[in-house]
Amino acid sequence: MANSKFDVIVVGAGVFGAWSAYFLRRAGRKVLLLDAYGPASSRASSGGETRIIRMGYGPDEVYTKWSQRSLPLWKELQERAGTTLFHRTGVLWMARAGDEYAAAIVEVLKRCGIHAEEMDEKELKRRYTQMWFDAGTFGILETESGALMARRGVQTVAAEFVKLGGEYRTEMVKAPGGSGHVGEIETASGARYSAEGFVFAAGSWLPKIFPELLGERIFVTRQEVFFFGVPAGVSDFAPPKMPTFLDRTGAFYGIPDLENRGLKVADDDHGEHVDPDTQERVVSERAVKKARAYLERRFPSMKDAPLVEARVCQYENSSSGDFLIDRHPEFENVWLVGGGSGHGFKHGPAMGEYVARMVSGDGKVEEKFALRTKEKVQKREIF
Repeated sequence: MANSKFDVIVVGAGVFGAWSAYFLRRAGRKVLLLDAYGPASSRASSGGETRIIRMGYGPDEVYTKWSQRSLPLWKELQERAGTTLFHRTGVLWMARAGDEYAAAIVEVLKRCGIHAEEMDEKELKRRYTQMWFDAGTFGILETESGALMARRGVQTVAAEFVKLGGEYRTEMVKAPGGSGHVGEIETASGARYSAEGFVFAAGSWLPKIFPELLGERIFVTRQEVFFFGVPAGVSDFAPPKMPTFLDRTGAFYGIPDLENRGLKVADDDHGEHVDPDTQERVVSERAVKKARAYLERRFPSMKDAPLVEARVCQYENSSSGDFLIDRHPEFENVWLVGGGSGHGFKHGPAMGEYVARMVSGDGKVEEKFALRTKEKVQKREIF
């Protein structure tokens, strides 16, 4: 089965792939977007209800700037599509005195002109009476940040790409063979698609497509997310009273009760290594107990809250947590895009712009994103 030739084929319709295809199409390229399960499927790292969009990244200013660039692009997409993709909840960082990462957040946000409020323990307790704060805790509130609707957002990007004249098809792609210039790729159904360039933005499937190159460099881990039911008739756990939060004192993060789904809490520690195709999506009792213990400590009035929804997804981590955006070392016209590492979703628009420039030959690969920096042992540096 043959097909007309494309300028670029993007493999993977998650947040990185969908935005890359979108900006390549906006640049006038003839683009085909392929995905084995569909945009933001239940197996994808880009699936699920919500993701945080925040500007703070400690000293890693490149990610602050990418977040700063991405937020208005998410808002523009929201306005154009006429659907809610962003909730401005504010994002509250919680940290203890002496936390150098938190201090760097304040410094970089100021340097980038991003508004944030600093609060001591007394002010935190005054403003957020539904939360418990340990002695010595301080807060940094990013007032313009918040939460993105994840699955809806990716599916909206993919739909806008098609409206622009891009083509989407559900296909499972095989890895290209040989070396040098790739002329076409083949799918499990036997279809063949040809193009001048290829972008593999396959997320958790990158190490499966390229096992020799990435099998030991992209670490796919199981992550469990919980939504707890808030008390009837109580607005304390929804915006504007409740912000999105990142807790550096407890390694948990959370999103307030958005669209009546409940208070979301999740452990940011990396879970066990898994296969995204075959892992069971049933939460473990151990993870439920850990989430409940955190909930009871941080939100005392939620001690006996029912678990109303839960989700098992995955991170696809690079060794450091930095993104992977680089040419395949054996294929001159194949780009590898991934390593979202649990923090990448928010950066989708900036990623798409960057990938479109790289594929067009307009730019040099950022050293942090280079394949040569991806090691076989995890040493997480990006949070």
